[in-house]
Amino acid sequence: MNKVATPHQESALKKNFAAFAIPILVLTGILIYIFVLGNSSNFQGGDPKNHPVEEGVGHVLGLVYKGGFIVPILLSLVLMSITFSVERFLTIAKAQGKGDGEKFVRGVINHLNNNSVDAALAECDKQQGSVANVVRAALIKYKAMETTEGLDKDQKVLAIQKELEEATTLELPMLEKNLVVIATMASVSTLIALLGTVLGMIKAFSALGTGGAPDSVGLANGISEALINTALGIANSAVAIIMYNVFTTKIDKITFTIDEAGYSIIQNFAAKHK
Repeated sequence: MNKVATPHQESALKKNFAAFAIPILVLTGILIYIFVLGNSSNFQGGDPKNHPVEEGVGHVLGLVYKGGFIVPILLSLVLMSITFSVERFLTIAKAQGKGDGEKFVRGVINHLNNNSVDAALAECDKQQGSVANVVRAALIKYKAMETTEGLDKDQKVLAIQKELEEATTLELPMLEKNLVVIATMASVSTLIALLGTVLGMIKAFSALGTGGAPDSVGLANGISEALINTALGIANSAVAIIMYNVFTTKIDKITFTIDEAGYSIIQNFAAKHK
């Protein structure tokens, strides 16, 4: 059976991308927190224990650093959302192939109507992508069934349909792979941010419960920590939700095009072979 660009032909790096990327991104988030946000130039007197400098980029970086130990976790989640979004974008863009999918399907059907399976296969070679891979597999079976003896029309149609289903089963997991990571970022970021918010508010209320005059610095630091974590978590969650919806919409469109192409090929074969 001749298949093209199936998930089984992926490199080891692509197969295990999440396993490689997640630990590296966690480490990167920690390093950014320590060496970029926690850089001494971002704080008054060059001491991270002091307040951030009063203006410039250093002021913003210093403020984020003050969010506490939850910040590097959130930074890691932000990096994961960005990295896996880029990875899915590149993979799905490649899967969409070259040119318009609907135009490609119409071209294939026109060639089949003109009894030119080879020209339809050539269209697949030009288009590439997941739709073209599935259509190519179906067309090869289509061509084989035209010369196969000993089977009735229904059996031949069933063979083409089975080939379509197998090819689709091989292609779709590649499109949906790692989407679960982006979906996880959407929910986990909010929960981690909530944890940071609670910890910050605990510090703030502890500053109020000193028994004497409230510790205004401790109160301010606690509230600041809570809000920084909240902002990071909500922002990352929003981005992850948007990207997840964008990618699922693209995958649905590819799936619909595959279904449309498969139905048209089967109907074409059934109409021509009584």
